[in-house]
Amino acid sequence: MVLDRSKAPEFNVPEDFELLPPLELKLSNGAKLFYIPTPGLEAAKIDVLCRGQRASLPLEQTLVSSFTLQMLQEGSKTKTASEIAEFFDFYASEVHPILTFSQEGLGLLSTKKHLPIVLQEFISLFTEATFPQDMLEKRQSQRKLSIKLEKEKTASRANQVFRKCLFGAHHPYGVEIKESHVESISRDHLVSYYNTMLWQDLEIFVTGDFDSEELDTISKLLGELPNRAAVEPVLLPGVNTLLAVTEPRDKSVQSSIRIGNWSIPQNHPDFVALSVFNTILGGYFGSRLVKNIREDKGHTYGIFSSLAEIGDSHYWVIAADVQKEFYLDVLEEIYHEIRNLTEDGINSDELEVVRNYLIGQMLKQFSTSFDLIDRFKAVHHSGMNFDYYAQKLAFLKEFTSEDIKEVGKKYFSNPPFIEVVVG
Repeated sequence: MVLDRSKAPEFNVPEDFELLPPLELKLSNGAKLFYIPTPGLEAAKIDVLCRGQRASLPLEQTLVSSFTLQMLQEGSKTKTASEIAEFFDFYASEVHPILTFSQEGLGLLSTKKHLPIVLQEFISLFTEATFPQDMLEKRQSQRKLSIKLEKEKTASRANQVFRKCLFGAHHPYGVEIKESHVESISRDHLVSYYNTMLWQDLEIFVTGDFDSEELDTISKLLGELPNRAAVEPVLLPGVNTLLAVTEPRDKSVQSSIRIGNWSIPQNHPDFVALSVFNTILGGYFGSRLVKNIREDKGHTYGIFSSLAEIGDSHYWVIAADVQKEFYLDVLEEIYHEIRNLTEDGINSDELEVVRNYLIGQMLKQFSTSFDLIDRFKAVHHSGMNFDYYAQKLAFLKEFTSEDIKEVGKKYFSNPPFIEVVVG
């Protein structure tokens, strides 16, 4: 059979999409463990997550949580930082901090063969970290340099200013990170956070090829982790949204633009439709914004639109780094494309291109053995389960131009939006 390379491969959409839920266990320390088997895979992945407490800290201590997690491998009661690093390297394992406003924790990637011994060292990081003063000072120096460098980048600065505009300068999600925040951190802050605020309401996500006896051994070890009772969350201050900020930079050759507004969470009935609208507008390389501002006018290398979240807050944002002299034209074209999409909708050809793209991207998210647990975490922390993906696929197979136009009108046609320009 001769392959006809002039024709694209046939695209087949699956008829159904059934995902088996993970096995859920309750450990001796009260933590929940979720396990998804990966038959035939000799690697193992464990993520230990707890409630994020950064928003509970005073604003001047906003970096304490990140410094605490990053320094868990910088020294323990029995090993130096170099000895800890050598141990995990020797067993081909990797430990990484997990930090968002919603979650904090540690992740472990190792081999099934070495997991029993590696897991014991991993667990020690939760109770035996010592936070050496010299390592803290080294990290503080590195972080202050990073802050200086980030301030010079218009894109980084625009991101920070956008969040500041969205939430307000005195909100934990909008606070501007400064060198003074780094300088104010002491070892006592880290030790206190480690011993009193971390490890609240643990959830543990495990993937690997384990039989019942092996899983029981792992569960017993993970049951030794500290698991503090969750405290009542601190009442966050009200948001104080600022609609427009422009920071000119005479020496800059580009302007970084951020346009956005509040949005909806993943568990909202309109979320999947809104994500389709966002994709058409600026969420992939064939989007309206890319075709107009990158391909037709050449004002930018890249422009994208995304649905994002910080803690329990949700927003959409359009981001682009553009030629400085054309930034006003770009702003006008962004609003032009939003109006077109909310008023005129999309034609059948564009609709089918986007439909196939989104279905393909969704199925691609389940292409590796570890993807399944990541997809479960994504919906679990939004109060949903795997049914979400079946419902999403059903919508992607059937949505119409009118569906997308209506959701666009609902969430994208209420200017003024927040508008930030740096450079």
